[in-house]
Order: sequence, then structure tokens, then C-alpha cells
Amino acid sequence: MASVHSLASTLQQQLADALTAALPDAGTADPLLRRSDRADFQANGILALAKKLKGNPRELAAQVTGALPATDLIKDIEVSGPGFLNITLSDKAIIETLAARAADDEGRLGVPYDASAGTTVIDYAQPNVAKEMHVGHLRSAVIGDAMAQILEFTGESVVRRHHIGDWGTQFGMLIQYLIEHPDELNHEGGQGDGEAAMSSLNRLYKASRVLFDSDEEFKARSRDRVVALQAGEPETLAMWQRFVDESKIYFYSVFDKLDMEISDPDIVGESGYNDMLEETCRILEETGVAVRSEGALCVFFDDVKGPDGNPTPLIVKKTNGGYGYAATDLSAIRDRVQNLKADSLLYVVDVRQSLHFKMVFETARRAGWLNDGVKAHQLAFGTVLGKDGKPFKTREGVTVRLEELLDEAVERATAVVREKAEKIGLSEDEIIENGRYVGVGAVKYADLSTSAVRDYKFDLDQMVSLHGDTSVYLQYAYARIRSILRKAGDAEPVAHPELELAPAERALGLHLDRFGEVLSEVAEGYEPHKLAAYLYQLASHLTTFYDQCHVLSDDNPAEVVENRLFLVELTARTLHRGMALLGIKTPERL
Repeated sequence: MASVHSLASTLQQQLADALTAALPDAGTADPLLRRSDRADFQANGILALAKKLKGNPRELAAQVTGALPATDLIKDIEVSGPGFLNITLSDKAIIETLAARAADDEGRLGVPYDASAGTTVIDYAQPNVAKEMHVGHLRSAVIGDAMAQILEFTGESVVRRHHIGDWGTQFGMLIQYLIEHPDELNHEGGQGDGEAAMSSLNRLYKASRVLFDSDEEFKARSRDRVVALQAGEPETLAMWQRFVDESKIYFYSVFDKLDMEISDPDIVGESGYNDMLEETCRILEETGVAVRSEGALCVFFDDVKGPDGNPTPLIVKKTNGGYGYAATDLSAIRDRVQNLKADSLLYVVDVRQSLHFKMVFETARRAGWLNDGVKAHQLAFGTVLGKDGKPFKTREGVTVRLEELLDEAVERATAVVREKAEKIGLSEDEIIENGRYVGVGAVKYADLSTSAVRDYKFDLDQMVSLHGDTSVYLQYAYARIRSILRKAGDAEPVAHPELELAPAERALGLHLDRFGEVLSEVAEGYEPHKLAAYLYQLASHLTTFYDQCHVLSDDNPAEVVENRLFLVELTARTLHRGMALLGIKTPERL
């Protein structure tokens, strides 16, 4: 299926051609087209051109309008103010363009692939082995998954990487305890029981920590075990692998609750780069990017200073010979650029790690691993807050467990679904399934509808509300359209370009046509909240449309009914596709 040019891009091209024809001395000129409250679009570029050519802007505007081709695109064009062009498109052009979108049988709604698509490695959802996932892991997982799906939709080749915390000194303590208490990781749950796996890991972690803090001999044995782990001693590695495997059972169960697909090849933790660390440090030192300072291998920056005003270095290798996080992160960059052939590296990481990644990226640039052809970007995200505006904690002051939070969201959402279930005849299985879709969707949407770098308040009551900017509002809009289409009987959705559109129909149609432009903007700026905002506006346009334009009214001619069915059916497909790109399901009945 061929891609469909948006109305805005078609108009932009016609105006640019008319500018060139009317003003050959201007060279290539941008008409500066934008949306307008006074018409469908306003072109502001003539004013700047008039200054450049020392001409009268209103006269130039008249010349440009005279050079526009006679097509069905423009219904009305007027010169206003000091040479602005107010442009109203024809109803025929709107419906014909939407009909071309609806004819796309590949489910892309005519959205073109990005001609400059390359390969992006996206680093997100980074839980730690042997530790529970908490609300802080939510944002990285949800934002990262949405960006991966959006980038793939635009044609980008996406490599997912889950950089789990599976290495470090704490494993000496854990492995030593497991060797001395070999049954501690046994649990009642069957294979794949994430809760049972996490319960036994939790128990072991707490018990080993108590012993480590109270028994000097155990502490010494644990430190020796770190050395054995780093040396690759077989028994130690086998025990370490048990921790990783048990943790993966738990991780997968949480990601399954989040409706996120994660596969083993995507999980390359800190341990995955161990063999590269020494070479990374050697390259940095030999090229002069890193230097020895008080026994440590460091990279210094003129603009990074500590509270005392002295330079704060990025420590690649510690004085004791151990490697810092930077060595692993830099090795990961080398692997992703040289082996995975990435053009872009995207890190979905807490904003509090911004300084670390700024230094890591600059170091990689100095080493030549990042350059004009290979870019790295941190998609930094803010903190999840409670209703009190403080970091989200339980009443006991403990960070909220992610599983508990998701379970409660589903429970609240199921209650909301159940209230309406009898009216539309939902079965118990449908109530439970829809409750899960609504609950998980509510949590994801609340996160994604906020600009990532901003903090946001976690308020389940608001999240599962049918009113306001919530995923339930969007899911309900989709389900309502599906209900109308079921009730339509013999009437089919058919586009009728010859009809005159009501204002609410025009507004809905123009907004539908923007879908591809919005996705392009979201992919380019890594801003999934802009897709959420677009979908909310789409549902709002739909609500206004329902209020002003009856779809299945017997008073309407057949072609009006068909055209309105066409508009709502395309709206449903756009909502469904957009929500899926955010990782949110849209139930057929709600």
C-alpha cells in the first residue's frame, strides 16, 4: 500500500511551488505553514520574504495566491493583515485523503516509513537481580516499550537491551550464603511462578545481609567469593546463574502483568560486557582520553565540578583495580556501535543519572565511538509522586512494589468495568479481561501522557476515571464506536467526498489526518506524551462530533449515514493503532 501525503504536506508543497513561481528571485522559500484558529491553516512566510526582497507583502501574497494551481485542495484563501494567507481546505480533499488512509490494508493508515530510518539500540527496563522491582522501574519500562514500538512503526530497526544489574560485590555475599544454605532458593511455586521466586530471593537477601553485617568471618568469605566470581570459578558462576535465572522468572511475571514482551536475547546485563572492560580501559588510556589520578583511571571535564569547585572525574577504573559503572556503560556503547551497528543509542534512565550519562557520552565521543553518524540520547524521566507530592511510598515509608501497584490498579479498574457490565451484557471472563486492560492501561497512560522529564502524581482514582485525560476515556471512545458499528445493520462505512461537512466532521477529519505527522514528531524527539495528547484530542473531537452529528439517525440520507460511519470507523482504527503503540489494549466492549 502506498503511503498517503497528509493534507498539510500537500498544501505545504503547493505553496512552496507557488512561491517559487511567483518570486523566482526568492530561491527556495518556506511558506511557514501552521494550524490556525481563523482558518484551517495560516502561511506566514511571505512577510519575511517581502522584507528580504524589499517588496509590499500584501502584493506578494496576491502574486502567490495567483500562482497556486487550480486543484480540489483549497476551498478558500484570503490575504489578511500584513500578508498572511488564511487557507481553508475543501471538504472533498479532506474526505478523499482520509479515504486513501482507510484503504491501507496493512494497518498503517497510510503513514509513510521514515526514509532516513536506521538502527536504534534502546536501553530500558533495567531491574536488578535478586531485588524486587518497584515503582521507580515502572517509568523506564513503560516509556521504553512505547518508544521501541513507535520507532519500529516508523521503519527504524530497533534492538532492545535490558541492562539488568547482575554483577557486583553484593553477589559475593549472596552466593556465599547460598553455598552454605543450599536449599534457600527452593520454593513451593511451580516453574514460572514469579511471586514464589521473588519471595525466596527476598528471604535469602535479607538473611545474607544480616549475617554479612554481624559475622566478620562470613564477610571475609563473601569478599573472597567476589574474587572467585570475577575470576570465573565454575561453582561460583553456577550459583550466580541460579540467582539470574530465578530473577528472570520474577522479571517475566512482572512484565507479563504490564503486557510487555521481553525475550532472553534482549537481556544483556552488566556481566555481558565483562570481557570488554580491560580493553575499554586500555583504549581510553592509550588514546589519552583517560588519565591516571591518585591510582584511578579517570576522565576529566572542564564543566563538571563538585560542590568544592574542584573537577569531578568519571572514574573508569578504581584505585583497587575494580571497574566502575562507567567502564561497563562505555563497553556497552562500543558493543552497540561496533557489533550491533547502531546509528542511535537511546537510554531510558532516571533524570538523576543525567550527569553520569553526560560524562559517559562525552567520553565515548572523545574516544571516537560516538560521532556525527552515531548519536546517543538519554530519555530522562522524573519521579513518580504520591498524592501528597512527595516520592511515592507506602504508609510505612517503603518504596511501593511494582506488582502490588499493578494488582491494585487492576482491582480498581475491574470494579469500574463491573459497574457498567450488566448494561452491556459482559460475561465474567470479559469483566476480568477488560479490568486488566483498563487497569494496566490506566497506569501506562498516566505515565506516558506526562512529559517524561516531569514528575507526576500517582492517583489511581483519577487514572481509572471515565472523565478527563485518562486511558479509560480513550478506551471507552473506541468501544463506543465499535458499538455504533455493530448497531449499524446494513449501513456500511463509505466515504462520500461530494458531501458538505459539518464543522464537527471537518474538525475530526483534519485531526485524523495528522496521525502520521504526530508519530514522526514523537519518533524524532523521543516524546511519547505527544502521541498520548494527540489521542486524547482525537477522543475529544469525537465527543463533540457525537454531540453535533447524529450517526445512525433515520432523518439523515443514506450517504450522510455512510460518511459518518466512515469517519467514526477510521477514528476507531486510529485510536486502536495509537493506543497499541503506547502498549495499551482497546477492548471491543466496555
